[in-house]
Amino acid sequence: MSAIHAAEAADYAAALRALSKDDRLRGLKPRAGIDFVSNDYLAFANAPRIKRVVSAALAAGTPIGAGGSRLLRGNCEEHERLEAEAAAFFRAETALFFGGGYVANFAVLTTLPQRGDLLVLDALVHASIHEGARAGRAEFRFSAHNDPEAVEGTIRGWRAEGGKGRVWIVVESVYSMDGDVAPLDDLVAIADRHDAFLMVDEAHGTGVYGEQGRGLTAPYEGRENLVIVHTCGKALGAAGALVTASTVLRDFMVNRCRPFIFATAPSPLVAVAVREALLILREEPEHQQRLAKLVAFTHHELDRRGWHSPSRSQIVPYIVGDNARAMQLASALQARGFDVRGIRPPTVPAGTARLRIALTLNVDEADVRALLDALVEETKGWSR
Repeated sequence: MSAIHAAEAADYAAALRALSKDDRLRGLKPRAGIDFVSNDYLAFANAPRIKRVVSAALAAGTPIGAGGSRLLRGNCEEHERLEAEAAAFFRAETALFFGGGYVANFAVLTTLPQRGDLLVLDALVHASIHEGARAGRAEFRFSAHNDPEAVEGTIRGWRAEGGKGRVWIVVESVYSMDGDVAPLDDLVAIADRHDAFLMVDEAHGTGVYGEQGRGLTAPYEGRENLVIVHTCGKALGAAGALVTASTVLRDFMVNRCRPFIFATAPSPLVAVAVREALLILREEPEHQQRLAKLVAFTHHELDRRGWHSPSRSQIVPYIVGDNARAMQLASALQARGFDVRGIRPPTVPAGTARLRIALTLNVDEADVRALLDALVEETKGWSR
């Protein structure tokens, strides 16, 4: 190794030591224990019905890989069928399929907002939105979390400073680390008042909320000033993401979106899996109903124990604060057979390290009660 490369390696090693000293060093762990960590909310990832249609598609000759960009030979019948059926399912004008939710957020924000525009980002939006905003052409500012007045104040302040472009308000429908929901009624009204676009990441809402699992944006879908990212790798149990938008915005992305133009298209088999997941949502509402019942049961149990969570969703944060303490608690629960993971900065704000408990149909009420009992025992004597 050259002296230059040795020095670079030493820099990386020093950065890793600093993370370790702050109890923020990460590593990969295998799956083990009862699932209280995944985003497989409806247990579709192993759904027999989805497995059957994927197996049948493979047997019928559907390729595993697309073999190229959608603008070259990678545009498969499976992609187009999914997009047409997804647009009909979500009652949107069009849909465009991407390889993942991260890349979909990044793609939208680096393509549609233009130079001279303003992005108003909720303070707790996903990292992919941060990265898209940084890499894009538009100016961006953060507003206080779930505060419509702060959003409107940011827009008015920017206009007063001479801002003349289009405003894009960017939020999540259900926030991935706190489990609370966006005030969409107010945000839609603000977007209308200011001739703005509203972009909503439905990563943790699609499949879980709304009529037939169409998400919390279902009442507004189809509006010309609305762009929605419906992630397919969480409640839908597959992978990828569907961006629903007006025809003109979809056509603009097909022509100008570099993450779409220059990427190999998603697997046609994944498109088949997502189509079947949407059919299940339409035809078997009991999955969504069972999850809603489990979520209600869990929050009732939390209330009964005096733990009043700000979340009422399937995402339940247990705030610990200290990084090391959060990871020690997670390890203790893992040793008792529960797959619960600790979440530390920068994923969450400094001083708010936590357990992120995710409720899915991979568990039942007895599992939830057992986890909460274990949590009580492991935190006995802690001040809350």
